[in-house]
Amino acid sequence: MPAAHAVEYPVTAREEVVDKYQGPGGKTIEVTDPYRWLEADVRESDRVAAWVAQQQAVTEAYLGALTEREAFEKRLTELWNYERRSAPSRFGKPGMSPDRYVYTKNDGLQNQSVLYITDSADAEGRVLIDPNQWSEDGTVALAGTSASYDGKLLAYQRSEAGSDWRVIRVMDVETGKELDDELRWVKFGGVQWAPDGKGFYYSRYPEPEEGAAYQASALNRKLCYHKLGDPQEKDVVIYENPEHPDWSSGLWVSEDGEWLVVVESRGTDHQNRLYVRRADAEGGAWTPLVQDFDNEFNPIASEGSRLYLVTDHNAPQRRVVSFDLQRASDVVFRDTLVEVVPESAATLESASLVGDVVFTRYLEDVAAVVKRYSLRGEPLGRVELPGVGSVYGFGGWQDATETFYTYTSYDAPPTTYRYDIPSGESELLFQPDVGVDFSKFTVRREFYTSKDGTRIPIFLTHRKDLELDGTNPTLLYAYGGFTISMTPGYSASRMAWVEKGGVLAVANLRGGGEYGEPWHEAGKLKNKQNVFDDFIAAAEWLIAEKITSPEHLAIQGGSNGGLLVGAVMTQRPDLFGAALPAVGVMDMLRFHTFTAGQFWRDEYGSADDPEMVEYLRGYSPYHNVKPGVAYPATLVTTADTDDRVVPMHSFKFAAALQHAQQSKGAGDKPLLIRIESRAGHGAGTPTKKLIEQAADLWAFLWEHVGPKSGS
Repeated sequence: MPAAHAVEYPVTAREEVVDKYQGPGGKTIEVTDPYRWLEADVRESDRVAAWVAQQQAVTEAYLGALTEREAFEKRLTELWNYERRSAPSRFGKPGMSPDRYVYTKNDGLQNQSVLYITDSADAEGRVLIDPNQWSEDGTVALAGTSASYDGKLLAYQRSEAGSDWRVIRVMDVETGKELDDELRWVKFGGVQWAPDGKGFYYSRYPEPEEGAAYQASALNRKLCYHKLGDPQEKDVVIYENPEHPDWSSGLWVSEDGEWLVVVESRGTDHQNRLYVRRADAEGGAWTPLVQDFDNEFNPIASEGSRLYLVTDHNAPQRRVVSFDLQRASDVVFRDTLVEVVPESAATLESASLVGDVVFTRYLEDVAAVVKRYSLRGEPLGRVELPGVGSVYGFGGWQDATETFYTYTSYDAPPTTYRYDIPSGESELLFQPDVGVDFSKFTVRREFYTSKDGTRIPIFLTHRKDLELDGTNPTLLYAYGGFTISMTPGYSASRMAWVEKGGVLAVANLRGGGEYGEPWHEAGKLKNKQNVFDDFIAAAEWLIAEKITSPEHLAIQGGSNGGLLVGAVMTQRPDLFGAALPAVGVMDMLRFHTFTAGQFWRDEYGSADDPEMVEYLRGYSPYHNVKPGVAYPATLVTTADTDDRVVPMHSFKFAAALQHAQQSKGAGDKPLLIRIESRAGHGAGTPTKKLIEQAADLWAFLWEHVGPKSGS
């Protein structure tokens, strides 16, 4: 059995690198970074490429020998092999284009979902774009689409190997022929057409220096207008902010094309600045509406000159307001806002204006609730949902008579409905057959108490016949950051774990958006330890409730959740039997110097701030790995083309773990790193790779926290 043998790790060179940071009061703080050389891009450094190959060889040999690996892959392939469809959306504007719809469909095991166009929302239609034809290994993905108002043209984005970089192309819908237009160095944004169809708005970054495309910081974002037929170098920059190259801006275009609104942020927080101008004022000045970062103002629709927004101004749980753009001025903006939908006790997640109805989506103890209001704020009732779960959709044109939404939960696969706006009735459009008898499983929402007394929700999913006697293999998952809420949703991957007899526990930690901005604030910057305490408390609750025990408990999280797992591993390694830190932010002193990392300073602070250096170092997973500590069995996961959370984080953390174990013989639990090739942060990953990765993860966990652990 693999667990019975200590792993022989590749030798990872340690170098004398010492950084000096300015701490509070002018104090100099010295920090060693022996694995700095692992920060180099694997495509640019033969040394790093060799290290990756050596580590992957060790990991593949270990995973390939696991007794449950083949069985998990077989069952995962079966569970994934079902038809999946997105909710349809109207193709073009009513009255300007034919009545057509687009949706994506995956037959089951296709590496990428296929885009279809149809004359009816419940008809199959024809293939418009099949990304599976773009590459043999399925690693080139369709990453976004936008139809012109008249429905004749489609702008679409391609992403290769999971990178955040996109290439925009334009297609003639009737012929399928591609136009000559090709726009590069695009990321973190979509396409918005001008009503006349002669061009569209998009955002881009400067072309990176040679060899720096996957690591350079995302700076100097520009909002541009592209006229069809022109080369990209002729595109007009309509907004940029060279005084603040680290800020980010997005463009909102009113449905009638009359108004342009710039939404400018300085990080990942929702609080933003606003600027407005008429679309026909070419080269005209932008009128400021908001010039601070005290509140969120998110445009959702307009009617004539009246702009509708979601805001947390005087409403921590958010509300819907409107403003007359004819009075555009930052002097009067906040004072003349008209409340449309007031703040409620539940958290307002999103709002949309479709068919003259304001649809509002709330979270009530992490379960979705959808309400309807008139433009005057009159309540029009709720949208009845199938159960306690998550719902997405309710988009569309303001003169539409229908909209679409998708409902899902841990025991309900994504099911699509058409909603008739005049009657308020929902019609089932598509319900997938996933080949699972959900009557055999139970899903329940519980609450536990964190270290400081805060009440935290947690969802549990397991087989009904499972005896909760403290010996169950349990996977505890959480995120806890960036206002991202962990809402209920079906996962073929997780179903394989639960079917096998594992318990799935998903905790809704502070730092997320489950209870509005106060919940987020309680888990960011110098409150970040609250998130780790919430996670530790979840583990302790699972043990106290005799659902599991430390030797049967595994923890998992991705990105900010990977940081969470890494931090908790170094704070309470005795509390878990295994850990899966995925694409984690592990070096909290240098994260902001790579790609999108500079946007995260709102969430974490940065080592450039003397007041944050010691706090960040205090929980940074990479800097808190200690020789002589027996860490739980760990499988770090990352990808070579992850240009969101660059793989250097995982490389350095894995190297530090292996060194700590080797240097003082602290146990023989495997401390491995799995490095996916031609993949990124997760989006666009081919189905085949998803299945292989899930099989590796579950087989690894079953080996170390499964029923036979310790036997």
